[in-house]
Amino acid sequence: MSPTFETVSEEEIQRINRLQSELFDQLHNLFEPPLPEGVPERLEEIVFHGDITKGDTVLDVGSGTGILIPIIKKYKPRRIYACDLSEDMLEQLRENYPYVKTILADVRDLSLPDQCIDEIFINACYPNIVDKIGAFANLGRMMKPEGRIVISHPLGKGFIHSLKESIPFPLDDFPDEQEADALLKPFGFKIENLIDEPQLYILVATKMIK
Repeated sequence: MSPTFETVSEEEIQRINRLQSELFDQLHNLFEPPLPEGVPERLEEIVFHGDITKGDTVLDVGSGTGILIPIIKKYKPRRIYACDLSEDMLEQLRENYPYVKTILADVRDLSLPDQCIDEIFINACYPNIVDKIGAFANLGRMMKPEGRIVISHPLGKGFIHSLKESIPFPLDDFPDEQEADALLKPFGFKIENLIDEPQLYILVATKMIK
């Protein structure tokens, strides 16, 4: 298994999460529109791959100030949950989109009911998840059979590489198909599609029926 998925100590998880929370509290204003050229269109494509049906329940992981929320809303879900480590990010999200249920938490610690989520988006956030085993085990628990998870970035893998030297915590690379399968399959997910372009990364997986 890739070193990315090795067990990390609880102390290290808490340390990195604290650094992330502090940084994104400071930078939350930078994530508001206007967005770079081409990004709005790629975000539309990312949400399209979620295959949201009217009445679904959607979880936006690492939601920030809610860049995906208005696009998700177009598909008429019944409920939208958004979780993030930054309280300032979520405060801005609540101001912009008061109909969203926000949760200040690491995704591995979310306590939503079993099999309650139809679609999960992890946009521009996968590299920041420290405990990937814990996170995807919990996501697998919360997701309905045949539910869909979308891991994505509207600027592609290269954008993460450009940040690594300037960020005070480690950032993982986005997985290739083999790495993604090694991570997701134990928790009941099957990879359906992978788009890996210079300015767009989308990995789609579905929760298998036991």
